[in-house]
Amino acid sequence: MAESHPKFDVALVTPDGAVFDGDAEMIVVPGAAGEIGVLARHAPLVATLKAGSTRIHLSPNEVLEFATGAGFFKVELDRALALVDDAVNVKEIDDERARGQLEAATAELEKVEAGESPADRWQLEQRIKHAENQLEVSGRTTG
Repeated sequence: MAESHPKFDVALVTPDGAVFDGDAEMIVVPGAAGEIGVLARHAPLVATLKAGSTRIHLSPNEVLEFATGAGFFKVELDRALALVDDAVNVKEIDDERARGQLEAATAELEKVEAGESPADRWQLEQRIKHAENQLEVSGRTTG
């Protein structure tokens, strides 16, 4: 039987609101310098996050995984807070839709670079990163 750890308060929040807010045994986030795993009673911490996979371990046998964008991570007083620009539950990622978004944003970015489109380059680059991250994270969990 897998060992159970004490639970603590974990929140995964996007600009649209909380994607997860509750008790968990562990959270693993994609830190800018590598993955960061946090259990209850972790020392205070502040870190920047890059796009990647965020995993919330509710129990030894139940893990929620999200494709998350860049952001910040704070641990303080038995509470972990991940503030990210977006988060999609891996179970809800539609690979075909993400590929379509990636192709459309890449094509539009090529038009911007050729001077044929007034679209915002930064927004297109963010759409590309978001689609690539969803495809990478979903590919790691399927199969």
